Amino acid sequence: MEALTKLVTDSGFAGLDWQALVMFAVGGVLIYLAIRKQYEPLLLIPIGFGAILANLPLANMSAAHGFVQNPDHPTHFLLQMVYDAGIRTEFLPPVIFLGVGALTDFRPLLGRPITFMLGAAAQLGIFIAALGAFYIFGDTFTLKEAASIGIIGGADGPTSIFLASKLAPELLGAIAVAAYSYMALVPVIQPPIMRLLTTQSEREIEMKQAKPVSQTAVILFPILTAVIAILAVPTCAPLLGMLMFGNLLRESQVTDRLFKTAGGPLVNVVTIFLGITVGATMEGHSFLQARTLFILIIGAVAFSFSTFGGVVFAKTLNLMLPKGKKINPCIGAAGVSAVPMAARVVQTFVSGSTGGRVNPLMAAMGPNVAGVIGSAVAAGVFLQLFG
Repeated sequence: MEALTKLVTDSGFAGLDWQALVMFAVGGVLIYLAIRKQYEPLLLIPIGFGAILANLPLANMSAAHGFVQNPDHPTHFLLQMVYDAGIRTEFLPPVIFLGVGALTDFRPLLGRPITFMLGAAAQLGIFIAALGAFYIFGDTFTLKEAASIGIIGGADGPTSIFLASKLAPELLGAIAVAAYSYMALVPVIQPPIMRLLTTQSEREIEMKQAKPVSQTAVILFPILTAVIAILAVPTCAPLLGMLMFGNLLRESQVTDRLFKTAGGPLVNVVTIFLGITVGATMEGHSFLQARTLFILIIGAVAFSFSTFGGVVFAKTLNLMLPKGKKINPCIGAAGVSAVPMAARVVQTFVSGSTGGRVNPLMAAMGPNVAGVIGSAVAAGVFLQLFG
């Protein structure tokens, strides 16, 4: 009987509390959204399951930036090791960018260079949210934490993780969940904003086919972009350098094996470990706070203002462009770096609004891929200012 009693008292069931149960529900909701709604399943499933594992009493499957190894009991906790080796060292997010670069075609951007400005304008929400988080919630968030929250507006999960791990590791779980959640909710958030900001005649603007891009241009682009941007903002080098290196592997056409590895098996493996380890940072006692709710609210504001910035800037450009060269302002919404989802949302919205007559998918890909560069540079600016 004593053995049975000891078995029960030493089990995880005895350590369950309300916080663990709530986090089980949070993890379950993320997994449900990933499977049933197909919202970013490659990321929400690992994050959701990681959150469940982190809150199992006595399982030692959580991860934290402030973890200190007990010298008397040198047990190596699995996901803590991944966190220490992959996130604390800032290794995993740049490797994700290597894979993104290998999967990204910058020809739509090079064929319409003006759309580069739309990608920059769509980072507006990052800076508005960072300022708002600090000045409105000044007693809640430090300047570094506010900057980390603001980057959610770029709709770029790896960039959010990269910046938060350096400036606000204690908020990593909440920031990552917010970033990936709003990436997944692009089809829900952006159409009402585009409908509010554009007229029917603006949605019916049909853009001419982009000019052809030479092979020399697509090879020089990642090299020159990396050099110029990193010289201007050196702290963006880990993200932007790996992004452009991956793209060079793609466009050189002589490194097929490396290109396929970077854009396939490597990025898949890293995504698994990054997702489940981010989920493992979501322990109930640290995640279930008022600050988490504030982060989710500010993240929604950031993402909305980023969409607003891209569309309004496109409308402003049209005031200066001659007739026949005007751009469909809806493609400005694709300036967030959720590639290629944001561009597809623009395509679906515009096509549906015009009865299928206007299909700006390729035009929207220009600001979409520009947004990847813009969010990486914005993160570098914050690191340079506050790191």
